[in-house]
Amino acid sequence: MSEGLLSPNKKLSKKAVKVWRLTESLSNVISIIVLAILFYLDYYFSWVYWINWILIGLVVIGIVGGIWGYIKPGLLYKHWRYDISEEFLQLKSGAIKEEHQLVPMTKIQSVSTKQGPLLRKYGLYAVTVQTMGSTHTIPALEKAVATELRNTIAKYAKVEEMEE
Repeated sequence: MSEGLLSPNKKLSKKAVKVWRLTESLSNVISIIVLAILFYLDYYFSWVYWINWILIGLVVIGIVGGIWGYIKPGLLYKHWRYDISEEFLQLKSGAIKEEHQLVPMTKIQSVSTKQGPLLRKYGLYAVTVQTMGSTHTIPALEKAVATELRNTIAKYAKVEEMEE
């Protein structure tokens, strides 16, 4: 291994926070709708009394989850870093439990960019790197950065395009 390997310092796009908050908000809205339907069904069918207490407990958990869903994207963005060299792809993430991964370029089998509907709305891409045993994703990068990163990783890892 390389001596004196520096910690990664490249950041994700700032738009990642918006995408992650929007994702959390959509998830929370769906949860609220499901809970509202369950409260209505509890009222309409007069279910046993303890089900109402479970639903109230779920609402409290949902409120705490909603607050955490607003805070979490900022923490993720603040602590997510990546970097590449000719030898390694470095990934560092985690606010509470920090994870630092070194992926040797010689182990990388494929690299791709992906874009879902929310990433597309903000012009972002996720770069996915696959090795024999795992998949690593850099979640939210601008198009030019993601394309350059994908091509650089492919070059360093000596991944060749397959002709069909």
